[in-house]
Amino acid sequence: MPRNVEIKARVRDRSALLARAQKIGASRPVEIVQEDTFFACSTGRLKLRAFSESHGELIFYRRPDSTQPKESQYTICPTSCPSKLRELLASALGECGRVRKKRTLLLVGKTRIHIDEVEGLGDFAELEVVLSEKDTVDKGIAEARQLMRELGISEQDLVDKAYVDLLKNHRSTGH
Repeated sequence: MPRNVEIKARVRDRSALLARAQKIGASRPVEIVQEDTFFACSTGRLKLRAFSESHGELIFYRRPDSTQPKESQYTICPTSCPSKLRELLASALGECGRVRKKRTLLLVGKTRIHIDEVEGLGDFAELEVVLSEKDTVDKGIAEARQLMRELGISEQDLVDKAYVDLLKNHRSTGH
């Protein structure tokens, strides 16, 4: 199963983060609109990511809730019928929530930098250090921490939850 090391953090200044990413040699930014629908799943998380009416991905992943850099194991299956697949999965498993976001994707080495504008939550950054079969989790964690320093992402801005959980908490508490 493919894996990476991830962090998620709140972003205070989106344009400054983008400038720092470009300063350290990130690729040109690519803008992506995504809608993630989450389904009931007892062994991890299952989400359908829709990019358009004819392009999507079903993604299963396992990742602990932690503010620290952590390993995520995932499987991705493309689909050309995201809306029909969403209906099928919602009927079979039950829908747990939706997350709508505008994502700016940049690449630095083997790390994907996501700068996300999440509807209802605000701006966040995610780092995903892609690990090869030979790479250790510790190596990925070291790379994530180095990029955090270079990008000015502080420990106190790290977030331990998925966007779908943050949205549920936001709606229930009003914060």
